[in-house]
Amino acid sequence: MAADPILLTAGKWLGAASGVLALTTIVGYLSRWGIRFRLVGVTSFTALLAVSCLAFAVSYAPRVQLAGAVSVPVVFDNGIDLVVAAAPDGLADGAAAPTVQQVAQNLRGSGRSSADNLVHVRLRRVETIAPGLSKPVVLAEATRSLTSGDVELQP
Repeated sequence: MAADPILLTAGKWLGAASGVLALTTIVGYLSRWGIRFRLVGVTSFTALLAVSCLAFAVSYAPRVQLAGAVSVPVVFDNGIDLVVAAAPDGLADGAAAPTVQQVAQNLRGSGRSSADNLVHVRLRRVETIAPGLSKPVVLAEATRSLTSGDVELQP
């Protein structure tokens, strides 16, 4: 899915501009213009911009937004099989399950390699027990399959 049609249009125009600049660079070399070496740099950079715009437009995937979910920061990610997100103070009781599911669906699986191809996502809050003493409390947990992308809520 394309991120934005503007990126595709910009990539096409930059590609056309790099083609024109390449022809100008060739003419500059044959005519021995003084700016021929600068034209090489400008042409290369324009071609790089064109390829980058097109690659980003093709590869972009928007983030998943679930109803009732709250945007939370990820506070721990071991890069393999565990992700922990911090719940804000005052999180509604019914918002924990959709929030952990949203975090799990927005994970990118590339680079992760757990033995069972699962990533465990936990939503936790740190509660104060006594002055200077606190403990983490897991509010919700979900498991995401790296192979299929399915998310399953844990009881």
